[in-house]
Amino acid sequence: MNSNPAVVEELIDLRCKELKLPGMRSAHRELAREAIEKDIPPAAFLLSCLNNELDTRLRRRLATRIRTAKFPQAKTLSEFDFGVIPQLPKAKVLKLAEAGFVAAKENVICLGPSGTGKTHIATALGMAAIEVGYSVRFIRVVTLAQELLAAQQEVRLNRYLKSWAKFDLVICDELGYLKLGPGAPLFFQFVAERYETGSLVVTSNLEFSRWETRCYRDH
Repeated sequence: MNSNPAVVEELIDLRCKELKLPGMRSAHRELAREAIEKDIPPAAFLLSCLNNELDTRLRRRLATRIRTAKFPQAKTLSEFDFGVIPQLPKAKVLKLAEAGFVAAKENVICLGPSGTGKTHIATALGMAAIEVGYSVRFIRVVTLAQELLAAQQEVRLNRYLKSWAKFDLVICDELGYLKLGPGAPLFFQFVAERYETGSLVVTSNLEFSRWETRCYRDH
């Protein structure tokens, strides 16, 4: 085996690339220098390389899940000012952020007038769910209704509905802001099909009793 340090490093890079170990590839030089300076045993050095690889994969997996969720903006509860809306039950929101409702396939409804942070809270709950390993998708209700209607017209509604089964949590934003028209029954079908199979977070500026009226008509 070639003992030239530069050649060895290049070979390590090559093997890491072949084995798809990007974290180890980016860190092995620095970790090797640290091992020499601090007289770290070979096994501990190897463990450091493996830990770095694991951390890299976890970060990439998290970034992929966030991209897949298609949040308009990534928001967290640490950025939310609960003092602006004192009537909002902070303890309950923080409890929801533990994502137990996702594990139980339960649903959350965020009601309130415009400007009260419903989308922020819903997104933050989605981010928290992603951090503990769940798959999440964010979509505006009117967009979902339009996509459902298009799928029905193209005779692929069942396939489209099944495509959502891969998400543990779906966030449906802004129910009631715009009329859904012909897409309204399909939206409620979507909601019904997720019952006890996956979780929903729905945000709306309307009390529950007005959902059907507002979704089907302009008044």
